[in-house]
Amino acid sequence: MIQRDPRPVAVLGATGYIGARLVPRLVTAGWKVRAIGRNPDKLAGRSWASHPAVETVAGDVLDPDGLAQALNGCQAAYYLVHSMNPQTTDFAAADRIAAENMVAAAAAAGIGRIIYLGGLGEDAPQLSHHLRSRHEVAEILRSGNVPVTIFRAAMIIGSGSASFEILRYLVERLPVMVTPRWVDTPCQPIAVSNVLHYLVTCLDCPGTIGEIFDIGTEEVTSYRQLMRLYAEEARLPRRWIIPVPVLTPRLSSYWIHLVTPVPASLARPLAEGLRNPVTCRDARIRELLPQQLYGCRRAMRMALENLRLQQVESSWMDAGSVPPVEWSTGEDPEWAGGTLFSDERRILVAAGAAQCWPAVIGIGGRTGWYYADWLWQLRGGIDRLAGGPGLGRGRRDPHAVQPGDALDFWRVLAVEPERRLKLVAEMKVPGEAVLELRLTACVDGTTEIRQSARFKPRGLMGLLYWYSVLPLHNLVFAGMLRGIARAAGSRVLAGPEPPPTPARRS
Repeated sequence: MIQRDPRPVAVLGATGYIGARLVPRLVTAGWKVRAIGRNPDKLAGRSWASHPAVETVAGDVLDPDGLAQALNGCQAAYYLVHSMNPQTTDFAAADRIAAENMVAAAAAAGIGRIIYLGGLGEDAPQLSHHLRSRHEVAEILRSGNVPVTIFRAAMIIGSGSASFEILRYLVERLPVMVTPRWVDTPCQPIAVSNVLHYLVTCLDCPGTIGEIFDIGTEEVTSYRQLMRLYAEEARLPRRWIIPVPVLTPRLSSYWIHLVTPVPASLARPLAEGLRNPVTCRDARIRELLPQQLYGCRRAMRMALENLRLQQVESSWMDAGSVPPVEWSTGEDPEWAGGTLFSDERRILVAAGAAQCWPAVIGIGGRTGWYYADWLWQLRGGIDRLAGGPGLGRGRRDPHAVQPGDALDFWRVLAVEPERRLKLVAEMKVPGEAVLELRLTACVDGTTEIRQSARFKPRGLMGLLYWYSVLPLHNLVFAGMLRGIARAAGSRVLAGPEPPPTPARRS
């Protein structure tokens, strides 16, 4: 039996797509884990955060000193950080700085090894910006004194994976697809469960230290074949795929943005990467860490089953920081400066907070917004055309939310069970906006549900935007409150109260 080092294993990017799934599997395998992320609330909201073998620590790869402190005392570190998100203008530059910081922090903290998940694709002049950045990060990590294990993967097939979600939505929504020529590029995908197996088991395999491994299923396929395979597994009619030479990655990304929930800023580097062959050049890892490798059909079937059961552990939507909106508390004094608009209303219902809470946190996604959903859909469509996320993202879990979750064109900012749900807007607006639902239990067993919409405008367009949507607030938000009461199976005793005069602070 292998004598294990009792020190914890660090997981950087613990709230991301792979990291959020890796932490509980490491715990199951008997490891102590230090989950590291930028946002403490996102970490605390994870289901595994309260496990006695898990320690959550705030750490940012762009903060060298804080990163070294977060890694101190760990025996190894998984580096699962990627800056390719809508908030980052130049993801390659950000990833370069982050990797350099990691090299220095790992050495300072005495880390024994780094484990990195990168991308397949051979260095060539035509290599995409995204894949070149993945390779550059790997080389920077290897330039330090700490040994690095690198796994290189192509498309990861799993519920919530960005690449898989693009494929899924394109096939489901388009019976006829006009595609770029890269639709026939050879690729070697891998099931997310197989990726996680390699990441977990390599800790007990000294032969993986300092090595680079290509990981993928045993079959080499193409994106055209994957689309047809998905249609079969989803029991859809045959899809017609027509490759044309005029669709550039930029045009493809705009088309993906309109048809799928994936934003153009993320779709473009992914689309560019699809033009490069991504196949495994060696199979050494299959002998070192043997496992059952799922074929593409089986991997898709498992992903679809998770989607059907609404059991998506993590999603590409989880990535990205939660924007700070300290102004949104409504507790700043009038002289604090700036302009802030607030619209608030409340109802009193004949039910306890525990009975009302599931209806509050179930809002959005397939449930909708309880009233005038066509208006929400119209707003979502306008937002999508303007480059925003729209309503297509839905939500990861229909029954639960946690800080950092995407919820239609909002992101969850704060959750206090049976007390409040606070959302920050990610739709395209000339300013910053939050929406809060707060529950107050009364001594007689009733509950007050209060809705607050706050908006910090940016320039003249922000002022015009607020006053243009203000007439709809009474209709939409009052109806939403009544809908929450109906969904909770409770009777409305009072309200919704008419909105007060909009508060304006200068």
